[in-house]
Amino acid sequence: MRIQGWFTTITVACLFWLISWVVTPAAFAFVQVELSDLSYHECSSKFSEGLVTPGSIQAADCYIITGKAINKSGKPVINADIFGRIYDANHNPVFQNRTRLGAIDEVPPGVSDFEVRITVSANQPTPLQLEQFKASGFTGKVRR
Repeated sequence: MRIQGWFTTITVACLFWLISWVVTPAAFAFVQVELSDLSYHECSSKFSEGLVTPGSIQAADCYIITGKAINKSGKPVINADIFGRIYDANHNPVFQNRTRLGAIDEVPPGVSDFEVRITVSANQPTPLQLEQFKASGFTGKVRR
């Protein structure tokens, strides 16, 4: 009797696995997006008034990083996370231990413009240095 119960349990588990494998939608491809022509400018005054750095009351400046996103996949990339390193004029990191800077909702195939807003402590000298920028996302909708 015990062997029959064990056999039934294994059979049911295998059936659930098989059904979930057949019914589960295909995984969406993870796509790298190249970022080029990077530059930045200060935000308009309506965005930067009264800014403080997260977790403190220290004054902050607002900047918008712009550039070109190059999607060679031939399919739209959804929710592309932007990664990069930003240094101040003295080559001190602007964001300590953090490289994810924001996201692009959708990157169509080919070359397109992008922008991401950042806040930087007001005591860090400019010009900012933008290094090692890249983005990656998926070719289908991903829950966030």
